[in-house]
Amino acid sequence: MENAIVKSNFKFPGQKSLYTGKVRDVYNIDNKYLVMIVSDRISAFDVVLPKGIPYKGQVLNQIAGKFLDATADIVPNWKIGMPDPMVTVGHICEPFKVEMVIRGYLTGHAWREYKSGKRQLCGVPMPDGMKENQRFDQPLITPTTKADQGHDLDISREEIISQGLVSEEDYILLEKYTRELFKRGTEMADKMGLILVDTKYEFGKKDGKIYLIDEIHTPDSSRYFYKEGYLERLEKGEEQKQLSKEFVRQWLIANGFQGKEGQSVPEMSEEFVASVSERYIELFEQITGEKFQKADAHNVSARIEKNVTEFLNTLK
Repeated sequence: MENAIVKSNFKFPGQKSLYTGKVRDVYNIDNKYLVMIVSDRISAFDVVLPKGIPYKGQVLNQIAGKFLDATADIVPNWKIGMPDPMVTVGHICEPFKVEMVIRGYLTGHAWREYKSGKRQLCGVPMPDGMKENQRFDQPLITPTTKADQGHDLDISREEIISQGLVSEEDYILLEKYTRELFKRGTEMADKMGLILVDTKYEFGKKDGKIYLIDEIHTPDSSRYFYKEGYLERLEKGEEQKQLSKEFVRQWLIANGFQGKEGQSVPEMSEEFVASVSERYIELFEQITGEKFQKADAHNVSARIEKNVTEFLNTLK
């Protein structure tokens, strides 16, 4: 089995701190730069699974890098460079305390709320008579709070502004950028035979200017449907064919795990891990239209340390 990175603990020049998230390890360099290592960890149901998935970090990092580059004319973003296939180095920004979720279709959380009888989400009206996975006339922006612990919560534009989470002036810009980014992502997906269903964007501020931060349009932060057969499946009330990590959740559910108390994560065989790795590579090729080039995975830690250290020395 190739070398999967599930944990990092580097000591880079100028390092101030290390934040470990579910999937990313983020290093603060001189309070000026962030080194974001996208590990091979995989999470589902808010649980990090015990084994890493080879090449998953590379897949997510390179998809995000491609979309950051392809949208830099819409809004500046935090990325400075990608010194390693699993690493992005960028500017430190002060993050806004909200995530901008945008939905082109009635699915997932929006559908669950709709099915329960609600016709508003985050203060935004949803029309009567819609079916699951049906396209909205106009995409809905349904922000959430960014929780330090526990789950993010739905919040309306009015609440965001009245609570002082974001100024009205900045929030108008965040909505504008969110719509333009989603439009660009939709157009790029369409060329690949995909539908960008919904996604989330995170923004921050540096020197008084708004930047797009974190990953965008990856299968971990976005939902994609296959365009071919979408309308037929909608008419028949069938489930849509998705391009996401939903297959991992389905495998866990089939093996009796949904992250509930008392449940144990099923044994992840080498065959299963290899199959997930292959699916992620498939996702990369489907979303980008490019052939995936596997990075040398024999000593990933040493490779990352060398590449990042050399890159940081060029920033001084």
